[in-house]
Amino acid sequence: MKTLQVYSRAGCHLCEVLVEELKPLIDGKIGLEVRDIDTNAEWHERWFADIPVVEFEGTLVCMHFLDHDAITGILRG
Repeated sequence: MKTLQVYSRAGCHLCEVLVEELKPLIDGKIGLEVRDIDTNAEWHERWFADIPVVEFEGTLVCMHFLDHDAITGILRG
């Protein structure tokens, strides 16, 4: 199953909102991996100022807020 990655961190309200909005859109259609940027120095350096960030197959899908159209496009593809 293909998987979306969400770069996040504990205590990030925007991250929590994005993940909660994303879950029902993708439920059973595509996987979800939430990556805590505080557990990996590379993720922390790359995404610290931009979380939450959604990636799919190495491509940036959206940051800060969920892009419903982009997610729908991924699910159709």
